[in-house]
Parts: sequence; C-alpha cells; structure tokens
Amino acid sequence: MYAIVDIETTGSYAAGNGIIEISVQVFDGENVVEKFESLINPGQNIPRYIQAFTGITNEMVVDAPYFEEVAERVYSILQGNIFVAHNVNFDYSFVKNHLALYGYTLNTKKLCTVRLSRQIFPGYPSYSLGNLCHSLGIELENRHRAGGDATATVTLFKLLLQNDTNDA
Repeated sequence: MYAIVDIETTGSYAAGNGIIEISVQVFDGENVVEKFESLINPGQNIPRYIQAFTGITNEMVVDAPYFEEVAERVYSILQGNIFVAHNVNFDYSFVKNHLALYGYTLNTKKLCTVRLSRQIFPGYPSYSLGNLCHSLGIELENRHRAGGDATATVTLFKLLLQNDTNDA
C-alpha cells in the first residue's frame, strides 16, 4: 500500500517551520482506500507570501488542530505504507520531524513521483506538479492546497504505475 502525501508549510525547512495543511491518501494501486486531510494550526504566523501562494490564512488555521492533536492519526495512517510524494524528501522531512516532536518515529520506504516521472516520462521541460499534470492531461484542482495536490499526485502515480515497463 502507498500513502500519498502532500503538505503545505510556513517555510522551506522542517526545523524552523510548521505544517499548515496535510493530506494523506492511502492508495492500493487501484483506488484510494483511506484518506486523512486537515488544516493544521502551526503555532506560528503564516508568512504573507505563503498565504498568497496557498490561499491559507492565519484566520483559517486559528481553530484548526495543532499537529500534536493529529500526530497519532497521521502516524497510524503512514505506518506500514510506502510514503509517496512529489518531491518526497520535502514532505517526508517535515512529517518525520513533526512526528518525532510528539514521540513517533517514522521509518517508512519513500517513493518520489518527480524521480519516477523523469524515468518513466523522460524529456519534459518541467517536472513540477502543475506542469507535469498539464503535460499529461491530469486535472489539478485546488493547486497548492494539500488535498488538491495529493489527489493529482494519486492520479499521476496511477499513470506512472501503468506506464512503468522497467520496474522503476
């Protein structure tokens, strides 16, 4: 089973920044069989440029749960599944770091849909999620929101599995 993950954050590195939204979609190779999605109160101000980029404002997360409140659920949905994300090390580092703060040790295999896309669909000018979805005809709704990006990544991953003739 695969846990396809997308997060939105207050910045680019896990140690000094918070998660503001998370989406985890458990995918069995055919269908999404479980889903967890939530805004997260990062306990810090969301910078203006992040608010502009994601559309997620400080007001939207004020009543959202803190990561500590969802950590057990996030850990349980990820545990035993392969962690899949577009640019996996970014999402994995944040989720692993945040889980560790509350006593959970995430140790799962990782798959990167950027790396797989370069192998299975070589030659595209850009492998950003938006550009790749456009090139492959994948609908991408709610760009730069965890749920929209995770749903598009599920569709992309399904396409990658269907086109993987070399066991990438």
